[in-house]
Amino acid sequence: MKKIIAFLIRFVPRKYLQLVGGAGLKVTGALFYRGTNVSCPVCDHQYRIFLPYGRINTRSNALCPNCLSLERHRLIYRYLQEKTSFFTKTQAVLHIAPEACFIPRFEKIHGEGYITADIESPLAKVKMDIHQIPFEDNRFDVVLCNHVLEHVRDDIQALREIYRVMKPGGFAILQVPFFNPVQEQTFEDNNITDKRERERIFGQDDHVRKYGHDYPQRIRQAGLQAIEENFVNELSEAERQRFGLVKGEIIYIGKKQ
Repeated sequence: MKKIIAFLIRFVPRKYLQLVGGAGLKVTGALFYRGTNVSCPVCDHQYRIFLPYGRINTRSNALCPNCLSLERHRLIYRYLQEKTSFFTKTQAVLHIAPEACFIPRFEKIHGEGYITADIESPLAKVKMDIHQIPFEDNRFDVVLCNHVLEHVRDDIQALREIYRVMKPGGFAILQVPFFNPVQEQTFEDNNITDKRERERIFGQDDHVRKYGHDYPQRIRQAGLQAIEENFVNELSEAERQRFGLVKGEIIYIGKKQ
């Protein structure tokens, strides 16, 4: 199973996997992963263990067979539940590069105020270049931008656009991948265009930078207050194991004053 999933996510674009891969994984989960050891907080399904996931260094206990949530999605979902009014108050939400596991649930809560946007994803309502977000200033209470900035030409410009369209007092969740050992400074080089070389240096062939410990600085460059939320470590070890969460994973928040 590890080899099959690794091959698929390495060579088939995620936008296509999200469209066609769900049914097969649901059947796999129901037949071979039946159990109650782990529980997905996004879709409430239980399994013996989550599916493995990863392009090269495959992670065990990562992917929910039912809704396709990963560790980061389950962590964000729990954070929004426990630490924000996201699930109790209708808000204006911009979801950039929307994940399939979130869309129906967030749409049900926020209705027409929930807008999905991406430059190519077939799951998004609005076709959008993050460098030029086609919405007016101070429009959104919440922006969700999860594992997007490592793909874009100018992440600082993208963050400035997120700042512009957020209401004062609004917040953005701005997750990016980190690869151990995490370097001090973010590395980017636009001259690296070969896919295999990008994969070797940046961790994935469609990444254009490798983030370092200076990531909060980059958030601040765009005018946002950078908050490093250590929510996962507030949970018990039993909760982390049950939801398949990674101890020590930081949620990066950008807040507009």
